[in-house]
Amino acid sequence: MAPDNGMRSQTFVNFDPRRVPSPCFVVDEVALNNNLQLLAGLQRESRARILLALKAFSMFHFAPQVSAALSGISASGLWETRLGREEFGGEVHCCSPAYSADEFDAVTGLADHIVFNSLAQWQRFKKQFTEAQSARPELKAGLRINPGHSEVTTPLYDPSAPGSRLGLPIAELDGANLEGLSGLHFHTLCEQGYGPLDRTLAIVEASCGDILQDMAWLNLGGGHHLTANDYDRAALARRLQNLRETYALQVYLEPGEAIAIGTGVLVSEVLDVTHNERDIAILDTSATCHMPDTLEMPYQADVFGASPNDSRPHAYRLGGQSCLAGDVMGDYSFDQPLSIGDRLMFDDMAHYTMVKTTTFNGVRLPALAVWNSSTDELKIVREFGYEDFRRRLS
Repeated sequence: MAPDNGMRSQTFVNFDPRRVPSPCFVVDEVALNNNLQLLAGLQRESRARILLALKAFSMFHFAPQVSAALSGISASGLWETRLGREEFGGEVHCCSPAYSADEFDAVTGLADHIVFNSLAQWQRFKKQFTEAQSARPELKAGLRINPGHSEVTTPLYDPSAPGSRLGLPIAELDGANLEGLSGLHFHTLCEQGYGPLDRTLAIVEASCGDILQDMAWLNLGGGHHLTANDYDRAALARRLQNLRETYALQVYLEPGEAIAIGTGVLVSEVLDVTHNERDIAILDTSATCHMPDTLEMPYQADVFGASPNDSRPHAYRLGGQSCLAGDVMGDYSFDQPLSIGDRLMFDDMAHYTMVKTTTFNGVRLPALAVWNSSTDELKIVREFGYEDFRRRLS
């Protein structure tokens, strides 16, 4: 394939997609390690602790690399907490919109930090938490707050949207009984740079400065594009150092996408080419089953060797394998016509993809592969079959 400098996963420009089964997620361990080393450097410079958000990337094949570079993981519920403890090690933090009574004891046995979404949840489980803490003194409790300041333009991804269920509205902290809580947590960003975080922090400090003086830690959540080329990591490091010095607390960040951005592709194969007002290529992948963020955000994923418009001679609408009428990846154009059996590669598909895949319509789950762009070593980590589909049903 000819180089396409618009791709985020640049190391895949000359990767041959016929080397793996289709469909298949392929992750470049060199690119992933480069991201991890950037974050490890940020940890050293800022003295903050950085956690991998498993909700974005939980490919535990890479647990040794993640554990060597970062301080631990953040989870959104019991199962991610267990995966973090069993596979990754380091600190394990859990922040859930609500905990269920039948799972909470298990969470207290696995997590180091448990963040409550409301004061009502904290009061409901405070006795159980205190009992667990007596056996595990390292166990800490925190409260998620909602600064009420929106920097995200897509409502679906905005934790601070009006009526949000995520976090205690910051105004309700005034006079609240926070006894037993050692930290605060907020998560308000999505794929954003330093400026939005700086503005949000200013609001948090103005409203909660006195409270922060009594806390041991502050978690700034995720949504930070820390490994993007244009992210001002130096400014962030200074800001985090200032937070530590001003309030004498430990600062945490929970990036997800920043760890896996630009590290992977989704390989797909053309199954059929049809025509209905325009040429249509049906693929063995699915937007709804394999990359639902493209429908939810929405956005159109880049394809290696293609343009997201009609600027090249041969234009096609790329469609998925499910029966959903809107299972469409978008309109693209190519230098050469597409034929049955051709392989395509969707760019930047390591994060928020394999963690969200479904078997709707019995569509096959993509295999998982690891590639080393320096040595060209390739390993198929896992393939999925009928039994993986059947076990989810009854």
